[in-house]
Amino acid sequence: MVGGNAIRGTRVGAGPSGESERGESAPRRRISYWCANGHEAQPSFAMDAEIPEEWDCPRCGLPGGQDEQNPPAAPRTEPYKTHLAYVKERRSDADGEAILAEALERLRQRREI
Repeated sequence: MVGGNAIRGTRVGAGPSGESERGESAPRRRISYWCANGHEAQPSFAMDAEIPEEWDCPRCGLPGGQDEQNPPAAPRTEPYKTHLAYVKERRSDADGEAILAEALERLRQRREI
């Protein structure tokens, strides 16, 4: 007895494979980009499309350029800053001492009541 699946080997939504059904594809060109790790990516672009200067490497994520001998440098990542680091950027040590003294004075006044 033969199995009941008559559409075996196809996927949902699959149609006839041919340009007559999908339309003619635009002329394309492949551009090579190299990252700092030496990986090459070759995305394809339409002939009339504007070509970007950099393209992210699909293997390592670093930016890639069109010059194989001189790829762009990896972006510098800023380390995580704590809340205290942001406060220290805005206020000097003298400001911090004044705010601390004011807060301690208010605390002492509340305890006396």
